[in-house]
Amino acid sequence: MFEQEQKRIEDQIRAYCAGAGLPEPKLQWSWIPFSGHWGISTSFFQLASQEAREKGLKVNVAERAQTIADGAAKVLGQPQGFERVEAVRGYLNLYFSTAEYTRRVLDAVLAEGDQFGRGPGKSERVMVEFSQPNTHKAFHVGHLRSAILGDVLARILEAAGYDVVRANYPGDIGLHVVKWLWNYMKFHTGEKPQQDITRWMGDLYLETSKRLEANADLEAEVRALYVRWDRRDPEVVALWEETRQWSLDGFKELYDLLDIRFDVYYFNSTVEQAGKQLVNDLIERGIASDERPDGAVVVKLDELLGLDKEKFRVLVVLRSDGTALYATEDLALAARKFSDYPDLTKSLYVVDVRQSLHFQQVFKTLEIAGFPWATRCQHIPYELVTLPGNMAMASREGTVVLLEDLVREATARALEIVRGKNPDLSVEKQQEIALAVALGAIRYSMISRENTKVVTFDWETALDFDGQAAPYIQYAYVRAGSILRKWGKELPASGLPAYDLIPAEVQLVELISRLPREIQTAANDYRPMVLSNLAYEMAKAFNDFYNQCPVLQAEPAVRDGRLRLVAAARQAIGNALGVLGVIAPTAM
Repeated sequence: MFEQEQKRIEDQIRAYCAGAGLPEPKLQWSWIPFSGHWGISTSFFQLASQEAREKGLKVNVAERAQTIADGAAKVLGQPQGFERVEAVRGYLNLYFSTAEYTRRVLDAVLAEGDQFGRGPGKSERVMVEFSQPNTHKAFHVGHLRSAILGDVLARILEAAGYDVVRANYPGDIGLHVVKWLWNYMKFHTGEKPQQDITRWMGDLYLETSKRLEANADLEAEVRALYVRWDRRDPEVVALWEETRQWSLDGFKELYDLLDIRFDVYYFNSTVEQAGKQLVNDLIERGIASDERPDGAVVVKLDELLGLDKEKFRVLVVLRSDGTALYATEDLALAARKFSDYPDLTKSLYVVDVRQSLHFQQVFKTLEIAGFPWATRCQHIPYELVTLPGNMAMASREGTVVLLEDLVREATARALEIVRGKNPDLSVEKQQEIALAVALGAIRYSMISRENTKVVTFDWETALDFDGQAAPYIQYAYVRAGSILRKWGKELPASGLPAYDLIPAEVQLVELISRLPREIQTAANDYRPMVLSNLAYEMAKAFNDFYNQCPVLQAEPAVRDGRLRLVAAARQAIGNALGVLGVIAPTAM
């Protein structure tokens, strides 16, 4: 917003340095922490140190930096668009005029519209792999965090200017699938799910677990079936293909409901054989140790790296019977990703924190094997979702809340609230808003805490219209829209505020202006919570403004300025919600 002024200032500083016989300065600006005024700052410590090295001087760097800052401040005088300039402890601080800064922010938001906050294209491609549900199981609330965290991270990266590839890696084979197939073949042959597909699949999985727990001797039958799968027995493969598709169809319905999409699907089954081939290559190169038949095939990472202290430990890459493990498949999957997308800058794995060591081992094995892209793989860990009372969800124990039930319950609860607030709306409109509120509440609850903090899902918190929850933010957006609808005219023209802004207005402008920077920060740090927090803070600031600052009833000069602020706040809140994947409703 102040690019031209900033460039002019930089040119003046460089001219001053050249005239003073100083080296070419490398100017790096940072925002001064907001305390009622906006400002930017740059340090001259590096320049002072560089001068001393080049000229062989023995100087007090801090004192020299301050002298340079004093000289720069004197040269700049009173730059256009800035209220004051000061040199403090080797830093040059420039403070914007509150009125001018406000005008620039509001003009930028209203001119850019839906694009406000989005960064320029970076010509960098990032793959985000997320969700990874296991087929032949239910899709429950515990699965939501990976799905929503990954989706929001992808949206944030796109907003920051990256080219994003969304990848899903369902677990479509493994012991859990073979167990399910065993149970189906023995007790449910010919049955098909009619509705709530993932619920039906999950019920059979729970039934399987109970049968096997009740009779340990049945495990031998399961292992025999696993061997048949591994040998690609046609009967087993045909049944697996049919039942796998049931799960994928069920997942698709849920992803559509959550507005989650994927660009590419990978499957355990499609990388299993490639993984075995890669392991054989590691054996031939002496990277993996083949301890069969008495043991497994392992990569002794600490030994290979010459580490005295245990760090990476030992990675098992193939069972003693030759069957694949997750590690086998993950090695091949990484290679497949970079084969399909050789220009990837990063390959991100959004997987729960319990797999942290596993991914460290996999990535280090690939690095030792000489794959140049191995260092571009990164695990984005997240903690679990629990129920009130710290109950963890587990499919085999049946302690799960299914996504279908969650959405229905959340929508029903939201509908009660919406009806109370909007009794005159049509039933269809009330239901539409209730679904938007419910889905927003579910989504926001998964990203409003640090990735590595446990999320305890409860209704009251998720559907809170007065606390840090999606409905509160959505309601602020609706409030702003209501003011603009009552105005019913074009917005007043741009101009400097014709009155002194009160603190509530200044704070709202500050938070709106932060949206582009916070999107970049959230993208750089892979922390969606940065943006979810800002969305809440903007909503809170708007509600404070709403309660303290009359708009339509204010005198014309004040009214005109506040109308533009309301429109900008609505746009910024809506844009933040959009990047988070939360619907911004028109009424609540």
